Amino acid sequence: MKYQLLLLVVLTSFALNGKAAFRTINNQAFKRGEKLTYRIHYGFIDAAIATIEIKEENKKFSDRNTYHVVGIGQSKGSFDFFFKIRDRYETFIDEEALLPWFFGRRVDEGGYKISQDYIFHHQLNKVNVGNNKMVDIWQNTQDMLSGFYLARTMDLSNAKPGQLFSVPTIVDGEMYNLQIKFKGKETIKCDWGKIRCLKFVPVLQKGRIFKHEEDMVVWLSDDKNHIPIRAKADILFGSLKMDLIDYKGIASPFAFINFK
Repeated sequence: MKYQLLLLVVLTSFALNGKAAFRTINNQAFKRGEKLTYRIHYGFIDAAIATIEIKEENKKFSDRNTYHVVGIGQSKGSFDFFFKIRDRYETFIDEEALLPWFFGRRVDEGGYKISQDYIFHHQLNKVNVGNNKMVDIWQNTQDMLSGFYLARTMDLSNAKPGQLFSVPTIVDGEMYNLQIKFKGKETIKCDWGKIRCLKFVPVLQKGRIFKHEEDMVVWLSDDKNHIPIRAKADILFGSLKMDLIDYKGIASPFAFINFK
């Protein structure tokens, strides 16, 4: 019994402190210094600008390297006068495991505000959601931002139409198995010409902003980057469209068919 207890203590300590407790993801999709800029239309209105950037810095959590990612959304022009948006999302993602260590969310949309800080304890499968409240999470759980980067690393070379890809994610303190459905390949026009894309439909929850489960479509570049080039969404009160308008620091060349 003593030997069994000693073995349990040793294995537990190793799992909590050693790198063997974490997976290793082969990432060829992004690197530090990447910055993507998007134009967002609400109907025919040029409504907002959004940026998502991987900072050059490398802050360590539990002596592990991280990617520091910051996403900013801000309304513009006349839309800013009627419906002001000031959103900031932030995450520190483990460089090897692509798991979040910290997630911060500051939302201010037309006076509707959200403030969240999540501290992840993946060794224990728990997250501190504030006020010392610990919530149980699934193994390899993502936040809203880190899940996007994990999805970009997925091997899609042999994806079949209708195939589902899942990412366990915590949203507003609740666990979801977020899924995206592959619809096929498509070439679309963007600001730089034509580009080969992979078309996906997130499987969404009905009754919140979306009328149906497949009311959002996303086109990812059909290359190693898997960067969203365009997204469209039909919501309860209109439609949204997001287009990539600027980029820098990407890991690999885009899959352009012709380049302006």
